[in-house]
Amino acid sequence: MNLFILGVLSGAHVVLIIAALLLLFGGQKIPELMGGLGKGMKEFKKAMKEDEPTTPPSPPAPTEEKKKEPWNQ
Repeated sequence: MNLFILGVLSGAHVVLIIAALLLLFGGQKIPELMGGLGKGMKEFKKAMKEDEPTTPPSPPAPTEEKKKEPWNQ
C-alpha cells in the first residue's frame, strides 16, 4: 500500500469510510462486492501473463531507400 495514503488517512477517517460503506451497501452486500473485485483482479493478472511475449521481439526490417530521380525539365 502507498505510504502517502497511510499518512493522509487517520484511524477516524478509516472508521468513517467503513461506516459509510455499511450504510450504502449493507453488511450482506460488501463481501459479495469484494469477492467480485478479487475475482476480477485475478482474471486481469491471468490475462496479462498470457499476453506476455514468449520470444524476444525481432528487430525491425531494413527499409530500402528509394532513389531520388531528378526532375525532367
